[in-house]
Amino acid sequence: MPSYGVSYRDIEAIMEERSVKVDHSSLNRWVINYSSSLALAAKKIKRAVAASWRMDETYIKVKGK
Repeated sequence: MPSYGVSYRDIEAIMEERSVKVDHSSLNRWVINYSSSLALAAKKIKRAVAASWRMDETYIKVKGK
């Protein structure tokens, strides 16, 4: 299976291999039209990555002391 980049022309070639006729300029318009709504939908379901926490004191035991 050949390896492809992620340019619109490469995606056009991948789609053509799968018998789907699409122009690279159409792919560009789809990205412009739908990327903001996809990003908004993903942002709504995104979990928080990390919460802030503090540690007051730390004890380290070395050789029993």
